[in-house]
Amino acid sequence: MSNTRSNPLSARIGAGSLTLVQGDITSESVQAIVTAANSGLRGGGGVDGAVHRAAGPELLEACRELGGCPTGDAVATPAFGLRQAERVIHAVGPIYGRNEGRDEELLASAHRRSLEVAAAEGCRSIAFPAISCGVYGFPIARAAQIALVVIRDALLAGQVEEVRYVLFADAEFQVFAQALRDLANESEVVQLAS
Repeated sequence: MSNTRSNPLSARIGAGSLTLVQGDITSESVQAIVTAANSGLRGGGGVDGAVHRAAGPELLEACRELGGCPTGDAVATPAFGLRQAERVIHAVGPIYGRNEGRDEELLASAHRRSLEVAAAEGCRSIAFPAISCGVYGFPIARAAQIALVVIRDALLAGQVEEVRYVLFADAEFQVFAQALRDLANESEVVQLAS
């Protein structure tokens, strides 16, 4: 396995920006960090486990008080020990193949609701992980297309100003980078930074 880290890829979209980075989402300095949560908001492995470990036990307690979140939706809590962020947005993506053909709709909704919740919380910058692409099994190439279109639309609408999409592995980063290049080729409103 290579330790190579890809250089960020940025695009200007309307008055906002989207940057793809390879790294650890818990180290991002943004107002809101999205975690890929389960519907019970019980913490878990992968990104959600990392976010809960970094934020501390208060995060799980705050999640318990919320009582869960349906697939395709998102809710916010304080960031607690994640000192560089103000809020954690808990987005519940679909488990691929278990939603009667609604997987794509639910993944788009999880991204859209995350952006809406962040805006409602007064957050202008947000970092996303690859929701549903780990143990939930969503095909990453299609997930990238869905996520980037939702983010493009939110940036054009002025919901947020800065989106950072954080991919842990280089292979994931390369798939999202190609999806962003494709989106820029299809849409004049997406301008890749040179």
